[in-house]
Amino acid sequence: MKDSSEYSKDEGELGKACAHRIRIGNTLIALLVPILVALLLWTQKSVIERVQQCSVDTIHRDTSFLHDAQPITSHEFINRRNRLAKALAASGVDGFVLEPGYTFAYYGNISQTSWEPWEPEERPFLMIIEPRVEKDGQIHARTSFLSPKFEEGRVRMLGIPSEESLNIVTWEEHWNPYQTLKQGLFSHKKDPLIMVDEEMRDFIVRGLSSNGFNTVGLDSEAEAVRQKKSSAEIEILRAVNTGTVEAVRAVRSCLVPGLTEDEVMTVLDNTLLSIGFSLFFDLVLFEENAALPHGGFVTGDKVLEQDTMVLIDVGAHYLGYSSDICRSFFIPPLKASRVEAFYALFTPGWFSSPKRNSSLREEKLKVWQLVLDAQSAAAETFIPGNRAKDVDIAARAIITQSGYGAMFTHRVGHGIGIKAHEAPYLHQGNNQVLRAGMTFTNEPGVYLIGRFGIRHEDVFLVKQNGPPEVLSGRRATGPYDP
Repeated sequence: MKDSSEYSKDEGELGKACAHRIRIGNTLIALLVPILVALLLWTQKSVIERVQQCSVDTIHRDTSFLHDAQPITSHEFINRRNRLAKALAASGVDGFVLEPGYTFAYYGNISQTSWEPWEPEERPFLMIIEPRVEKDGQIHARTSFLSPKFEEGRVRMLGIPSEESLNIVTWEEHWNPYQTLKQGLFSHKKDPLIMVDEEMRDFIVRGLSSNGFNTVGLDSEAEAVRQKKSSAEIEILRAVNTGTVEAVRAVRSCLVPGLTEDEVMTVLDNTLLSIGFSLFFDLVLFEENAALPHGGFVTGDKVLEQDTMVLIDVGAHYLGYSSDICRSFFIPPLKASRVEAFYALFTPGWFSSPKRNSSLREEKLKVWQLVLDAQSAAAETFIPGNRAKDVDIAARAIITQSGYGAMFTHRVGHGIGIKAHEAPYLHQGNNQVLRAGMTFTNEPGVYLIGRFGIRHEDVFLVKQNGPPEVLSGRRATGPYDP
């Protein structure tokens, strides 16, 4: 039998051995943790890069939606001004005045990209379109410009389409520009009647009014010139809106759990850029973040899960025209690779079956179909002679009948062209009559605060005869096929 001293000696040796093993263990942990963290970060980066490459590769499999879109020709810009001149003459207006902005681009030139857009500043730079009656009775536009004298050369370099040399009325810095305009173009008129564009800044309107001009706002005939799209405009709108929808579909087909809203947005942006579109806006909202139609103040870091309802609302530009579409969807089911399986060890829930809230999922599916039905009902009202409010009422009736009327919180749509949002606006109070050639978004939605939001948005062309034409490609058919 061992005495107490021998036991104490054995325990001491055992303690030393345990302490040595602990030190070795701690050293190994200290060495492994940075390696594992680095591997984890590398794996995450690899996942994002693979999603990005997958999305770009997917959309480039078929870019036929771009084939029929061509830049607006000089002849069309001149024809637009002639159509406006006829509308002005019919309204008894002496001239239409506008400054740099969307309308200026519409009548000037929106397809060129070699110069920086002229930003409105304190010195008035104006386009003036006057109706002129020719000897044969035809009405044509006389287009002139009011420019600071030192900017005249720059104005001539803009490449504004014209059948003759630009007529530019110039003013020196110490002159009154509005008096200069009146003397230069309207000296034969005592009180010329001028129609001002809706984008005109107030100080310029006041300057015109206080210097002998009578000013009026746009009327329906002048607005219709821009609202009724030409065949060339329709093809560009078809290209940019179909391409934007296909970009969303390409992104969706590659998504995996673990990505954030901001990461998905970056993938979408790069996908759009890869087909030659320029970026305008995008909203990527998951679950309850989409319960506010345009998101809240702090979004971007919510993480994608297998059963997340994703809402993407996005617009881009192509050849001067805008897209504005929205899709709501679930991501595809996943198959784990070896690397992803390793990643799953360190990311809870990566490939585990989600703990589904069956009642929540069922409501998502129900609302998804309801919103699609509302969009279909609204689309049926895109007929010449109907009123703008009829479109909104049709969609709202479907949603209200199902008990979600209070959750449809915005108008059903708006006109679209060189601006993503332009008149006519589709709300319950707008009695404006629809005309063939007008183009609109159709975007009903249902938003359940704290839970999720669903919106479907496509672009429609009002036809002279028959049903409207979808300009954003194939419509969504289900939450797994948006």
